Amino acid sequence: MTDLAYSTATDLSAALAARTLSAVELAEHLIARIEALDHHTNAVVVRDVDRARTAAALADEALAQGDQRPLLGIPMTVKESFNVTGLPTTWGMPACKDFHPAADAATIERIKAAGAVILGKTNVPLNLGDWQSYNDVYGTTNNPWDLGRTPRGSSGGAAAALASGFTPLELGSDIGGSLRAPAHFCGVYAHNPSRGLVPVRGHIPPGVPSLPRESDLMVCGPMARSASTCCWT
Repeated sequence: MTDLAYSTATDLSAALAARTLSAVELAEHLIARIEALDHHTNAVVVRDVDRARTAAALADEALAQGDQRPLLGIPMTVKESFNVTGLPTTWGMPACKDFHPAADAATIERIKAAGAVILGKTNVPLNLGDWQSYNDVYGTTNNPWDLGRTPRGSSGGAAAALASGFTPLELGSDIGGSLRAPAHFCGVYAHNPSRGLVPVRGHIPPGVPSLPRESDLMVCGPMARSASTCCWT
């Protein structure tokens, strides 16, 4: 089962499509792994277990009917800074610890529509503005390869979750290395896509209107345990 935790999203997708693995089995395995081991790493700081189990069961029903959506049944986590209805979005700011967005970010809408099973959200530095992943809301995320070291930031919780075998796929963001540096520090992969290719609506500080906006540098992109998975997504 350790191999299952470290399988790539592409391999897991093939197993789900072949019905040699169920989405419920996969989700339960990763939920159990997070609950057993994440107290060391503190990567998945917001968990959405009940909705993940429901989404996995629905994915199995859809797979049995021949549904071929690209992320159907694939568990994943997302960076805490993305708006997800029903979950807090704080950007690590204590004053915003009780903020819950009214709508999903555009990327969250898309991955849900593609059939992904969201297990929870991963840690960030305060206001996404540091080369470590620490804040006073969720505490410090440690590098799973050496718990005394940092996974970097700002997608540090994302990279640590991947390297810990908690998720095969992650959604992060980057303005000055926030995808690339954590991936490097944790031995995983990230893709910094062309500006404008992935929508950024809903990746905003708490309380700011969720409107389309452009930035000279900021992008949203995938993180995974293989380069081919980043391209596949």
